[in-house]
Amino acid sequence: MEQRDKILEEYYAQMGIAKPVYDFCMKVEEELKVRFLSIDKTAECNQMKVLRAMQKNHLSEACFAPTTGYGYNDIGRETLEKIYADVFGTEDALVRPQITCGTHALALALMSQLRPGDELLSPVGKPYDTLEEVIGIRPSKGSLAEYGITYRQVDLLSDGSFDYENIKKAINEKTHLVTIQRSKGYQTRPTLSVERIGELISFIKSIKPDVICMVDNCYGEFVEEREPLDVGADMIVGSLIKNPGGGLAPIGGYLCGTKECIDRAAYRLTSPGLGKEVGATLGVTTSLTQGFFLAPTVVKGALKGAVFAANIYEKLGFKVIPDSKESRHDIIQEVEFHDPELMVAFCEGIQAAAPVDSFVRPEPWDMPGYDAQVIMAAGAFVSGSSIELSADGPMKEPYAVYFQGGLTWEHAKYGIMMSLQKIYETGKLKNILINDTES
Repeated sequence: MEQRDKILEEYYAQMGIAKPVYDFCMKVEEELKVRFLSIDKTAECNQMKVLRAMQKNHLSEACFAPTTGYGYNDIGRETLEKIYADVFGTEDALVRPQITCGTHALALALMSQLRPGDELLSPVGKPYDTLEEVIGIRPSKGSLAEYGITYRQVDLLSDGSFDYENIKKAINEKTHLVTIQRSKGYQTRPTLSVERIGELISFIKSIKPDVICMVDNCYGEFVEEREPLDVGADMIVGSLIKNPGGGLAPIGGYLCGTKECIDRAAYRLTSPGLGKEVGATLGVTTSLTQGFFLAPTVVKGALKGAVFAANIYEKLGFKVIPDSKESRHDIIQEVEFHDPELMVAFCEGIQAAAPVDSFVRPEPWDMPGYDAQVIMAAGAFVSGSSIELSADGPMKEPYAVYFQGGLTWEHAKYGIMMSLQKIYETGKLKNILINDTES
């Protein structure tokens, strides 16, 4: 063993990692070297894409000057939106700190495009929990349902494939917008690849060419070399405190798409007649832009962490989605425990590994927008940031935890090791770990 390896092992021991846990995790990491090189190449492609867009659009120091009030002629805001449009391969973009979160961005997208009498179709099953109230699946004030907008849903088939037959039946004269959620949310279905999203959009457009195809791109940005707009989507939507903010964006959301779609969204965000022309940036442009520059590298670390987690927990006999060998299309890793104690222990480990609030013990709580108690571990520099090391899940069967993030691979690695450490301390895995490391 090299001197450096000995020092590293000592650091991990000081940070609370038991020898059986350390040995097991190091063995898994060694097996992933080739896989990690492939992730590095994807990140390099995306980094060049971002850098090219910044140079093409003449990003300058003047762009970082803060604006207040109406924010007229904010060149930083305008330049950043051009950069987003170029990187994601579309006509226009709306990138604003006034968009408070991913759910707000999605609500803005839906409410700006749909009108009374229109119908919204989800061909990939149930949307993320917080969208249920936006749509009106669960009654809520100001929902789409209150404005006379109907909703139709086609579930995926049991093997995770699209139910093309029933999708075709569901599309009708009222269908105005199709929403496609890339990531799984709190479901056990596979995350959709850009290729599969393109196939679905092509099928939908062959039936009704004028329908708007919107993709909820949360957690998927920069995981692949292509994005949904490259394969026919009209609009993509996401949060800046997830992938594209690179861990530096303190708030915000984005919409990218056709000029018509973005114009409508801008008029909804501000007001008719004003649109994109207003919206002061209050000094956050530097963070939003630098975060976007760092995003491919940050996503790379988070992606390695997800693959690392899948391989560790699969070896220990737990069901993981995606599994240890599958290709990756977002940064989220699901682990099914079927045991509330192990689920809580996992989250305790993620919290204990955080740079912020590591001393806090997460507990399940009644979180707004969810139909069951949710446990969340998130010791982040930006509150709620899920590109930072975090884990969460609803306290109900299959007691699945959803892990994501880590601003660096090294931190993501330690977070997973600490999650295993806390589970190890329950006494339910001691023999398994000892036997594996001895073999």
